[in-house]
Amino acid sequence: MNNILKLKEMLLVRRQCRDQHKKVVFTNGCFDILHAGHVDYLTKAKELGDILIVGINSDFSVRNIKGELRPVIPENERAILVGSLKPVDYVTLFDENTPGTLISELIPDILVKGADWSIENIVGRDVVESNGGEVKTITFVNDQSTSKIIQKILDRYGADG
Repeated sequence: MNNILKLKEMLLVRRQCRDQHKKVVFTNGCFDILHAGHVDYLTKAKELGDILIVGINSDFSVRNIKGELRPVIPENERAILVGSLKPVDYVTLFDENTPGTLISELIPDILVKGADWSIENIVGRDVVESNGGEVKTITFVNDQSTSKIIQKILDRYGADG
């Protein structure tokens, strides 16, 4: 897929968007097992601007955050899945536990996270706001998560399969 870019390529796209006065929205996550909640969230994020960039935690990053049994889906496949969604314009992977460095490099016009985050605790908020951007949260419409899906599978089929 040609919309999955390394940071250096993503910075070129960001510069072009700025030159064309396009509003860039950025969000991030693990997106381990893609579900309807992800699609709804990304659709709402895209509605806030012209271009939606999604930062995806690398396998290394997901393991640091979620533990050794995660991710279930490898980073390249997660990037393809998210990048294939209609609202998503570009995807980039990051190795850090947070997208702070990525946000500092891209400086999106709008930074978006789920409403489970308080705006004061959103990584990159200071960078975005100090550059004239906005930070917004999106309410989840369903109570879905990858962790809940995994637990449901374990409850239904047992740890032994």
